[in-house]
Amino acid sequence: MTRALLLAAACGVALASCRREDRDYRPAAPFAEGVRYAQDFEQNAFALSEGKRLFQAMNCNGCHGYGSGAIGPPLMDDKWVYGYEPEQVFDTIARGRPNGMPAFRGEAREPGITVVGTLPDYQIWQLVAYVRSLSGQAPGDAAPGRSDHMSGPPTEQNRARESPVVAPPPDAGDQPK
Repeated sequence: MTRALLLAAACGVALASCRREDRDYRPAAPFAEGVRYAQDFEQNAFALSEGKRLFQAMNCNGCHGYGSGAIGPPLMDDKWVYGYEPEQVFDTIARGRPNGMPAFRGEAREPGITVVGTLPDYQIWQLVAYVRSLSGQAPGDAAPGRSDHMSGPPTEQNRARESPVVAPPPDAGDQPK
C-alpha cells in the first residue's frame, strides 16, 4: 500500500515537472500590446525553427549562404550594415535594401525589388529571430539544436554572443538610421 502511494506520488511529481513550451501558431506582432518580442519570438524554439524554415523557403540562403555570406552580406559575423536590433532587421526584410535585397512586405524602398506575394508580420518576425540567432543573439536553449539535414551547416546553438557592430560600407546605398 505504501509502495503504491509512493509510486503514485513520484509519477505525479514527474508528470507535473514535464511541462512543454506553449506554442502559439499565429502570434501577434511583436510590438503589439502585451507581446514580448524576446519571449514570444527570440526565446521561442518554434518561432526560431519556423524562421529557419522560411529562410530556406524564401531562398534567403541563395544570397546569404546559410548566414556565412555569398552575394548578400554574412549574417554570422558581428558587422551588420543596417543594424542588428529587431526593429532594424524587420525593416530590412520588410522593405528591402538597395542593390539586391527584396522587400518581403510589398513596400520596397526606391529603387527596390518587390517580391510577388508578401509575408505577414508574424512570419517576418520569425525570420528576424532566426537571422539574429545566426550571430548568436538567441539563447542556446531556444536556438535549433540540429539541422534538418544530416550534412547541413553548423547549428546556431554554439555561436558566440557578442553584440554586432553597425558598420555600413561606403557604397551601401541608403544609410542606417
